Amino acid sequence: MDTTRPVRAPIVERVAGWSARHRKTAVFGWLLLVVAAVMIGHQLGTSHVNSYDPGQAGRAERVLDRPVVQQPDAESVLVQARSAGQTYASDPEMRQAVREVVAALRALPKSATGIESPLTNHGLVSGRSALVTFNVAGKPGNDDNAVVPALDAVAAVQAHHPGLKVEEAGGASVDRAIGSITGKDFRKAEVTSIPVSLVLLLVVFGALIAAGIPLLLAGTAVISAISLLAIPGRWLPVDSTTSSIVLLVGMAVGIDYSLFYLRRTREERAAGRSTAEALRIAAHTSGRAIVVSGLTVMIALAGLFLTGIDVFSGVAIGTILVVGVAVLGSLTFLPAILSMLGPWTDRGRIPFLGRRRTAARESKFWGALARAVVRRPLVWGGVAAIALLALAAPALRLNLEDPGIHSLPPDVPVVHSLADISQAFPGGPEPAEVVVTGADLGGKQVSAAVAALHGQVAATHGAIREPISTAMFGHDQVLVVSVPLAGSGTDAASNSALATLRDHALPATLGKVPGISYAVAGLTAGNHDFDAQLAKTVPLVFAFVLGLAFLLLMASFRSVYIPALSIGLNLLSVGAAYGLMVLIFQDGHLEGPLGFTAYGGITAWLPRFGLSMDYHVFILSRIRELRLGGASARQAVTGGIASSAGVVTSAAAIMVAVFSIFATLSLIEFKMFGVAMAAAVLIDATIVRGVLLPAGLALRGERIWPRRGLRRAGESYGETASSTVSEPPRPTNGWSRTRETADSMSAARRTE
Repeated sequence: MDTTRPVRAPIVERVAGWSARHRKTAVFGWLLLVVAAVMIGHQLGTSHVNSYDPGQAGRAERVLDRPVVQQPDAESVLVQARSAGQTYASDPEMRQAVREVVAALRALPKSATGIESPLTNHGLVSGRSALVTFNVAGKPGNDDNAVVPALDAVAAVQAHHPGLKVEEAGGASVDRAIGSITGKDFRKAEVTSIPVSLVLLLVVFGALIAAGIPLLLAGTAVISAISLLAIPGRWLPVDSTTSSIVLLVGMAVGIDYSLFYLRRTREERAAGRSTAEALRIAAHTSGRAIVVSGLTVMIALAGLFLTGIDVFSGVAIGTILVVGVAVLGSLTFLPAILSMLGPWTDRGRIPFLGRRRTAARESKFWGALARAVVRRPLVWGGVAAIALLALAAPALRLNLEDPGIHSLPPDVPVVHSLADISQAFPGGPEPAEVVVTGADLGGKQVSAAVAALHGQVAATHGAIREPISTAMFGHDQVLVVSVPLAGSGTDAASNSALATLRDHALPATLGKVPGISYAVAGLTAGNHDFDAQLAKTVPLVFAFVLGLAFLLLMASFRSVYIPALSIGLNLLSVGAAYGLMVLIFQDGHLEGPLGFTAYGGITAWLPRFGLSMDYHVFILSRIRELRLGGASARQAVTGGIASSAGVVTSAAAIMVAVFSIFATLSLIEFKMFGVAMAAAVLIDATIVRGVLLPAGLALRGERIWPRRGLRRAGESYGETASSTVSEPPRPTNGWSRTRETADSMSAARRTE
């Protein structure tokens, strides 16, 4: 009597099996989930939870966010002689232009308030330059629209005085320019990325229906995740930037996961298997790789919570959500829709592509390269490693710095205006804001301390500058002292001036007044505290991400060497991508072709570890599958790379194309993101996949996944579904041939 218990299939395979058997329920259930997510998002609406910088700047920003503090954006109008020999004191036209600017602004009470000019404040004159400052009237949230009449008025004065430079810049005008450019950029990206992805998918699959499935999964996953962001958005900062990153990450992983699953299903069907059997094998292999890859990516993104930076928390929850939804859809919706379509998946074939693309073949190029590498792993691996290390070397001088006004293209008028104002009156457009709270803020002691702060201008040798201005809010509850700083706002001179203000000027003045407290905010303070917090927490983030990723990969592949190799190669590719960013954006190479102006720094980027692990996990899973199927270590490595080359190359080509679109957008942050991600994917899909990974595995030799040890652990060849076997055993997971399966097989034969 046979008492052998049937093998229970893994959970991934059981979920896919249920979805394939109940395909209508799974497909319509997924679509219902998308509709429900959209309805939830619409019902909850958009929540505006502000993100604050860490440290002292964040404390000040929280005070400024109180309802009693209605602080409008400040604008500056520069009136400047074009000749160096002219001065405000000697040029009557300059003085007349200033009077016209002031009169025009006073005639716009709904646009300008709190006007200051050289007519009443001689500190607003510097040689051949004069400055008129004002606050934008109305509600602060509407500043970018309320400032338009003032911009038009200043433009009219400029037209009357062509011999002078009359230009305006400030928080509201810059926000208006950024909003306009960002809106155009994202419309361009949305209009371009989907058609480009569809064309490449048509080339990959050679059939219209098959090409549409990855876009359908990725699109529904992104729509669901962005809608569901309304839930965590009630207590976490979720803004348009978060939604944009969710869109990019969601499209990337959604298309990748669909490619893995769909290509394996078509491969097995082309080998003669039924749709049900092909789906079972795809679930056992590609489905497992998708789960491991998704968990690895989510671990990497979860590390952002450890930074303690508000904006990263919103990004982390959004990207984790979209990756989780994409994994869920890959395990449920994909097998169901593929089971429902059956042979119809290959309908709508593209001439000259359809027949060739339906049958998955091993890549001759990647197979030949892998065989050459495993024969001489030290030579090939050494050369590739040296090349990536050389590319990563510039990252050692990486300078994390916010672009500030350099974020905008140099041909935007407000950029020129702000640069001219900053040169004539350093720190004026973006001053430090000393936020003071406590008792008796309108009293004599505080007034005397502010007067003493004016006296610190000379003592600090220009680190802090005039005009220092004050504003009281909420019946003497909050005092804001605006202090211009030396430098551009984000450079070393500004950071040094900030240190002088915080460590010397303020302790010597406001610091001596009992019963009050103060904190410094503003562009320079926010960037400085952000960078300091990031530098402090990066080691913790890396330890968390690398540690958990190591444990996950070790549990998935039952090896210590494999996760160590995987993490090492990923770090090497990340270093190379950062090195390339330094060469291009920090050093200014390719300024002309990419259309930007280098400012000597790189925006503080999200850690990129784990975002390319889906390719890595997929290839390793294929190699492991062949190894357990009886292949030697060398055969498993070369066969796994050759057989997975099609899907990895296809996925990488799509991602490089989509990310390259962002390199053509206007804001320098988008260019950095596009170039960095495209370069990283390209490095992972070529040098790492084709050379370093097979070299690292070849050095391990036959000790890669010893079959005897795996069998003792309860894993045997019989449990591994592989196309190299004529008919793998069937675990008791309900993947039975039904009449529907027989009908689909008959239809497939008729189609062929």
